[in-house]
Formats: sequence, structure tokens, C-alpha cells
Amino acid sequence: MPSPFPGMDPYLEDPARWPDVHVTVVTALRDALMQRLRPRYVVRVEERVYVLGEDEEELIRPDLAVLPRAAAAAPPAPAGRVPVPVVVPIVVAAEQRERFLEVRVPESGEVVTVIELLSPTNKRGPRSAGREAYLAKRRAVLASPAHLVELDLLRGGARVPMARPLPPGDYHVIVSHAERRPRCDVYAMRLREPLPVIPFPLRGDEAVEVDLQAVLEQAYANGAYDLDVDYDRPASPPLGDEDAGWARERVAAWRA
Repeated sequence: MPSPFPGMDPYLEDPARWPDVHVTVVTALRDALMQRLRPRYVVRVEERVYVLGEDEEELIRPDLAVLPRAAAAAPPAPAGRVPVPVVVPIVVAAEQRERFLEVRVPESGEVVTVIELLSPTNKRGPRSAGREAYLAKRRAVLASPAHLVELDLLRGGARVPMARPLPPGDYHVIVSHAERRPRCDVYAMRLREPLPVIPFPLRGDEAVEVDLQAVLEQAYANGAYDLDVDYDRPASPPLGDEDAGWARERVAAWRA
């Protein structure tokens, strides 16, 4: 069943759901590209792994019992008895995995284009481990002969750093041709619009047109998100009043 929305489904932007959505969209994009590019190129899924800092939200906090009353220390134990401990939850850093795509030349393995789908962890504050890991990778690609395509399909969080402000929009696609840096092409999209067809650069003057809306629809079907997305709850990040009313109308029509 298709999504209720003509473009990006705002309910799929939920940070708790995004890890699964991320994998599903990246895989659908890989498959769409392979249909168009073989045998001249191969498209491979690569992975970036990092550990989140101790002050970040995705930390694993085990579900431990605590004393019903706050206490700075355990009550004194009678002489000769084993003291009663205060139970405190420990903070365990979580490992984060993010997938991205590389378009390569089969014979040489040369990386022609790197394609990134941004995650909520990439769009946090400047001291976030996820943002620092992503920006380090971004700098490395921008200093290489490979093209870079960044897909930001998340309304929330900090945008990637640019020399000038990005054009107004809920979502952005940034296409950085290696031979044209520091200039790049930026496509801005609104929540209520279908995603566009974007040319992804390849070798020389060659490019492949990617229908992002078709990729998103395929990902929605592959993930069977119509079966378990709770459209009765507010979207996360929240929508403004007008967009929230529009979303309710879309969902009601979809259900009908």
C-alpha cells in the first residue's frame, strides 16, 4: 500500500524509526541505480561505525530498579551485617552504524560518486559524535576526486555546513561535482510536494537521473510501513499547525 503522502512521509522521520528507514531507503536507492548503471558501474553499500558520546540520546540505559526514595548513600547496616546497596543505572555507550553508497568502476574499483542519506545523529550539535564522524567523512570526500550527493530528508536538526545559507525548504539534496567545487547544485523541496528527479554525476559529463519519489515509494513498500506506522500519533519531529492539519486530511483520505 502506498504512503499517505505525495513526498517524504513525515512519520518516517521519527528518530526512533529512522535506522530501519535509513537501511530500507539506501537499499532501494542502490537497487534503482544498479538497474540503470550496470555493467558500466557497480553500486556498493558501505558502512560507517562510531560510538556515541556519553551525553547523547541513543545511549543504552539498562532498565534497572532504583530505590523508591532518593538517597545519597545506603542506610547504615547493623554491625556484622552486609550493607544494603543503592541501585543506580549504568550508562553504556551505543555503537552506531550508518550506511552509504559508493558508485565504482568495476575494473579498477575507482570511487566515482559517494551518496549519503543523512541521519538524525548527523544533524545534532557540533560536539555530537555522529555529526563529527559524518563531517570528517564529508571533508575527505570533498578533498577527493569523487562526486558527493547528500540527501537530507529530515526536517529537524542542523543542516550541513555551507558557505551560504541553503534555499528555503523542508528537505534538500546537495550535489557536489568534483570538478566544480566549491560550487554545488542544491535542490530544495517542500513537505507537500513529491520528491524530484535528480541527476547524479558520474564520469566525465555522464550523469544518471534518479527519481527520488519512485525510490521512496519502493522503500515504503519494501518496509511495509503501512502496517505499523501509527498515524494517530503526532509526527516526530512535530509538524506546524497547518501542516499537521494537512497531514490528518491525507491520512483520513488514505484510510478511506
